[in-house]
Amino acid sequence: MSFRKEIRLFDAVMLVSGTMIGSGIFIVSSDIAQKMQSSAGLLWVWLLTGIITMAGALSYGELAALMPQAGGQYVFLRKTYNDLIAFLYGWTVLAVIQTGTIAAVAVAFANFSGELLPFISKKNVVFELSNFKIATNQLLAIAVIWLLTFINAKGVKYGTLIQNLFGSTKIIALLVLLLIIFVFGRNAEAIEVNFGKFWAIPDTISWQDFVPLMAVAMIGSLFSSDAWNNVSFAGDEIVEPQKTIPRSLAIGTGLVTLVYLLTNIAYLVALPLPQIQANELVATTAAYNVLGKIGLLLVSVLIMISTFGSDNGCILSGARVYYAMAKDGLFFSALGKLNKNDVPQNALVVQAVWASVLCLSGAYSDLLGYVMFAVMLFYFLTILAIFVLRKKMPDAPRPYKALGYPFVPALYLLLITIISFLWLVQEPYTRYGFLIVLTGLPVYIFLSKRKKHLPA
Repeated sequence: MSFRKEIRLFDAVMLVSGTMIGSGIFIVSSDIAQKMQSSAGLLWVWLLTGIITMAGALSYGELAALMPQAGGQYVFLRKTYNDLIAFLYGWTVLAVIQTGTIAAVAVAFANFSGELLPFISKKNVVFELSNFKIATNQLLAIAVIWLLTFINAKGVKYGTLIQNLFGSTKIIALLVLLLIIFVFGRNAEAIEVNFGKFWAIPDTISWQDFVPLMAVAMIGSLFSSDAWNNVSFAGDEIVEPQKTIPRSLAIGTGLVTLVYLLTNIAYLVALPLPQIQANELVATTAAYNVLGKIGLLLVSVLIMISTFGSDNGCILSGARVYYAMAKDGLFFSALGKLNKNDVPQNALVVQAVWASVLCLSGAYSDLLGYVMFAVMLFYFLTILAIFVLRKKMPDAPRPYKALGYPFVPALYLLLITIISFLWLVQEPYTRYGFLIVLTGLPVYIFLSKRKKHLPA
């Protein structure tokens, strides 16, 4: 059995953009505004996030075109460095990055479903044992995870169909909502407050504190802009991957960056900064000011569509990493098998089981907060691989070369190095991300010993 090449350019673009856009853009701007204390600071955070994301994606495309295989980033790290680094990446993807995201996005879907179905709520507890509780929102989140896992086990064309439908729908719906806000939701008071002294830095923030504060504020925006790399995980299933993956990365990340900037400008046009800071569900507040209760309903439906599509993309792509690890003998062999529909069903099931556990435990939110440092660490090693492989494999065919090499990849490495360092200094909890990575070491040692004793 082998993978079926059924993912074309539009499918790949929807996999990039549809997976990136989850619930973050509707929520995290409030926290960013609280930290930056200015409308200019809010937009600077999202603009720099977009620049970093685009620089990373346009550089990453070289590796994806050079090694268009199932597993994507895991494959790049293994061929550039060694089995250990590649395994630790794959382990972190399974332990937190992918499954934690799947759990968090599924719970977000369930929470906003509660706007339509009030019995879906974290307050509606159906089982309780000491401090352990299971609420209806957790049950719905788990049901969504298993529904999407079942659909993806039926074949990549079904997972792609879901991604195309929900990805395109949410982008169109979000653009329509932005148009409504810009045309009917302009608030004269908000425009005066937010743009009257646009470039002014609050007296409470000194110039030397501005950059560290901005780095901390970017934890949320970078997480909201992550998952663009997932398209490379399905490299063996993409038609003409050497062309399709780099193009989809450029188009998808460019589209999301533009939408994110427009969304935050819309918030500033519709709401005074203090109101943005005071309301975590800033998109809901902006829509309510324009459309009343209908606006609340529309945004809830939009977030449901957005999170459903984002979860599908994460579920589809993540399983390919564990499959590739198993094929290389770095994980349990059962995960390296395809079912009759030529998809890694066992890997999909394991992923769904652990994501469900995270839903029940509620630990996903803490883990995701910890893991952004680890995410940046592996991105650093991956983009650095472009320079390493140019020396190790100078004559290898490169259908796509990193745009602006060496300056754009170097800029990306410089920016995420500065940001990651500031995270460690300003937010010590981010160090736990490195500890999560290290939990894979005993697993790697166990599997390595087991591999040596298996018959060749």
